Amino acid sequence: MSSTQSFSAKDPNQHRRVTVRSNPGFLERLGETAGGTVLGVGLFFLSIHVLFTNEGRALRTASSLDEGLSQVVSLGPFPTLDPQNNERLVHLSAQLQTSQPLHDPNYGVVLHAVKLQRQVEMYQWVEHQESKDYEEDGQTKTETTYTYNTEWKSELINSRNFDKEIGHQNPSAMAVESVTVVAPEVRAGPLILSKGLVEQIDNFQTLSLRNFPAETSDPFLTINDDYFYHTQHPRRPEVGDVRVQFSFAGLSGETSPLGTAQTVSVVAMQRDEQLRPFKTMSGDTLEILYLEELSAEEVFAKQHQYNSVKTWGLRAAGWLLMFISIQLTTRIIFTLVDWVPVLRELVSVGLKIFALCVSCSLSLLTIGVGWFYYRPLVAMALGALALVPVFLARSRLPAKKNE
Repeated sequence: MSSTQSFSAKDPNQHRRVTVRSNPGFLERLGETAGGTVLGVGLFFLSIHVLFTNEGRALRTASSLDEGLSQVVSLGPFPTLDPQNNERLVHLSAQLQTSQPLHDPNYGVVLHAVKLQRQVEMYQWVEHQESKDYEEDGQTKTETTYTYNTEWKSELINSRNFDKEIGHQNPSAMAVESVTVVAPEVRAGPLILSKGLVEQIDNFQTLSLRNFPAETSDPFLTINDDYFYHTQHPRRPEVGDVRVQFSFAGLSGETSPLGTAQTVSVVAMQRDEQLRPFKTMSGDTLEILYLEELSAEEVFAKQHQYNSVKTWGLRAAGWLLMFISIQLTTRIIFTLVDWVPVLRELVSVGLKIFALCVSCSLSLLTIGVGWFYYRPLVAMALGALALVPVFLARSRLPAKKNE
């Protein structure tokens, strides 16, 4: 059972709420632990899946990259459209080009880029809460302090979910919406980028309105610190006021007050004047774009490095899932002895050490099985290499006996 008490502070934007609940009994805690055990079993099998399939993914990606590097054709420093390269994997480094500028007529923003992003923020009430638990009169009490501040937020905050909405109401909608506009056709040199390649152009930069000729005829629109404010008093905003900031990615065109066009390095399949994903014999697709000038060898080296980092990251994630799953499944042992203070601490430390040791061992075993399943020849060669010292030691035993 639980009860709640509310306390108002002198500050109208802050108040406290204390929730009192009876300490759970042994059977109730045992039931909660049983639910954690079921969750732990599910996480255990998920960790096995992550660790095992990660080895196959890493091998497939590495093989695809090696295959791509052996077949790629570099188009040189001045790439041209060559029909002989049709359906072949090509590499080129060139500046981005777009067929028409992107613009937002409401704010007078016009520029040549691959993407133009309009991010809208509204001045709203935001609820912050801080809780602390303590024991009193044989009961567990939770004291929560709610504080309300006004902040610029890009997402709409529903004040109906506040603990105290009176005096902290937010508008139910924004007057302007955030949006990202993408150029309909993007070229790198003579070739048109695929949708997948365009999605990889994400180096967004804030559009500086100090050096950019943005004009507007709206008398209630004020420009200040790279923002368009829908108020005449940007230094004294009120709840409901809106401000807009623009950012762009993939600057294109020959002349621009924002700088030179973005140079990209691309590896993909040429089909007529289009760049498309390249299907490898290993089953992966190659559709690579880097926002810098790189040779074909440098592109594939970076991809190998990324594959290695991803492989080790998934291995760490798989081990962490297994560690948590073992802790959850063995938590029931701690619940059975938590009424004995000294024994409780010893069991808690012991269970953590057990979970650490078992998770490390099972993770290594799962990775080893994955190696044997996906790379049987390599696994057998490593196993044979590991047995060499044993055979050498046994071969020397008869000689020592004869001596």
